[in-house]
Amino acid sequence: ATGATIVSGAMAERTQVRGFLAYTVVMASFIYPIVVHWGCSGSGILDYEENGARQSLIGPPLVDFAGNGMLHLVGGVGALCGAAIVGPRRGRFESSDVDDAVNVPFVVVGCFFLWFGWFGFSAGSVPDMHDAASAQTAAVVAVNVALAPCASGLVVFLRRHRPSAPSPAEARGFSRGILA
Repeated sequence: ATGATIVSGAMAERTQVRGFLAYTVVMASFIYPIVVHWGCSGSGILDYEENGARQSLIGPPLVDFAGNGMLHLVGGVGALCGAAIVGPRRGRFESSDVDDAVNVPFVVVGCFFLWFGWFGFSAGSVPDMHDAASAQTAAVVAVNVALAPCASGLVVFLRRHRPSAPSPAEARGFSRGILA
């Protein structure tokens, strides 16, 4: 059902509750369990054991810490399919001053609240921290949670930046990149 929350943002304001509920039931009951089995069960096509070694049907075996990758894969593909089916929000974003109505300090503070929460969710998903190896795993996860959004935010900033005075659009773009 968590994958459906990713879908809800992509189809917001364009679907009825019954349609979204049906989409969620199909996704949570059939699609998500099958895809998660492929990668997280230890006997799926993306991660299985053969002759004592971990294998995958395509490339190296999948290592999905805490199920984040599979969750976001299913949610993202479901959101893309749902948005393609329902189409664009007609008339909603046609004016060029849409971003001017956004409160930039709230966007930035909200972005950092979410980012901070990812540390607790991701590094806190290490089952036991009773030895150095578990602590090392949690440390690597925390570093990844810090660096991946930084890189994403910088890519968005560099793609959107134009030589001019700093503007609120840059802060909004960087925040969107962090959360992407």
